[in-house]
Amino acid sequence: MAHIELPEFEQMSPAIQEKALPILEKTGKLGDIFKLLAVDEKVYFATDMMVQNYLLNQTTLSYDIKEAIALLVSIENGCKMCVDVHKSIAKMLGLSEEKIEKILQGVEAVDTDEKGKALLRFCLRAAQKDNYKILKEDIDALKEMGYSDVQVLEAVAITGYFNYINTLSNVFGLGQ
Repeated sequence: MAHIELPEFEQMSPAIQEKALPILEKTGKLGDIFKLLAVDEKVYFATDMMVQNYLLNQTTLSYDIKEAIALLVSIENGCKMCVDVHKSIAKMLGLSEEKIEKILQGVEAVDTDEKGKALLRFCLRAAQKDNYKILKEDIDALKEMGYSDVQVLEAVAITGYFNYINTLSNVFGLGQ
């Protein structure tokens, strides 16, 4: 049960109701994170823009890598709700049960090459509170493996997004 009262569809602003309708029609319910974000229209739309641009739109990183970042950072942050949600999203995006289970076991078990594992390790490092200790050499090592500046920035933005959304979920007791 959430630590604050979450609005139901009827209590949401018309603009958020418009976004909620397709979800309700498809799934029959709204998740707690959607309801939490709907408490404040500015927060909802800022977050929705990040989801669209980082996770749903095709970008320079594959959906497999983006979902691996989502799952690994959420595990690291102890966000059970986000782990559960992203296991389902990963399945919808075509990741097999086996591939998802390997991600849940940690970076070294992920079914990807060393280049992919290096990026995932970097994202977990970037998710830490002492990420200010990351050096230019750490980023240069990824670039030497073939990652572009855009890809590294995108990976860190996704990592930051999950630190943000995990914090909201954890602080407000969602999915407990």
